[in-house]
Amino acid sequence: MSHPYLAAVVELVGLAGRAILPYWRSELAVIEKADASPVTAADLAAHRLLSDGLSRLDAAIPVLSEEDCDFSLAERSGWTRWWLVDPLDGTKEFIAGTEEFTVNVALIEQGRVVFGVVGIPADGRCYYGGAGFGCWCQAASGNVHPLSVRQRLADAFTLVASRRHSSPAQEHLLAGLRQAFGELALVTIGSSLKFCLVAEGSADCYPRLAPTSQWDTAAAQGVLEGAGGAVLDTSGRSLSYEARDSYLNPDFLALPNGVQWQTGLIALAQRAVLLR
Repeated sequence: MSHPYLAAVVELVGLAGRAILPYWRSELAVIEKADASPVTAADLAAHRLLSDGLSRLDAAIPVLSEEDCDFSLAERSGWTRWWLVDPLDGTKEFIAGTEEFTVNVALIEQGRVVFGVVGIPADGRCYYGGAGFGCWCQAASGNVHPLSVRQRLADAFTLVASRRHSSPAQEHLLAGLRQAFGELALVTIGSSLKFCLVAEGSADCYPRLAPTSQWDTAAAQGVLEGAGGAVLDTSGRSLSYEARDSYLNPDFLALPNGVQWQTGLIALAQRAVLLR
């Protein structure tokens, strides 16, 4: 099963990645936004390409981008479906010259992710999928292979963490996981690639008990759900994207669906959050 817009969005994400690359590892002016996050000409170039391309694909679907999100709650509350876009996720990694930045596009309907596309401009890979569709990774060569989460733990519980963002609650959770599983295999990486590692079966879990915004997570949630995973808040409910006053997400856990350690992980996360 697929979606009529999915192939076009995969192509658009690839074009946005190619628009970003001329700015990578070059002299780059960095502007600080009101929330102290950085923005560059690369972010804006990708934003313009995606916004224009998605509007041409279907002018009836609004585009909500990190670089154009000044819509009132009243207006957003009337949307039934919309594009949720991060033109350059991992801007700090991009500025630092690492390869850990992505282009994220998700189609949202009634607050749920229909599908998501995550492109990696530095090496040309693209992850895409959605619940009910499946999940795939397309290489720069054009070769495509399906992805699925792993249901059984390897020698060590493999945890994905942000390279740049943590919190006391996150550290409490890691301590609890060490007690439950022994020494952890910890992988630190930037941007929405953290979800993709879980989707491809390279990691068991990505917990995030620190702030994120809706455009940081929606596309990669679609990828993970297509691979047989889930993104749950600390009450065990699927992360959703209905219109709210703030674009900030609640704390969440990205993991395979139905694993036997899911309930224990949620309980550990709930205790960690209470220790804030």
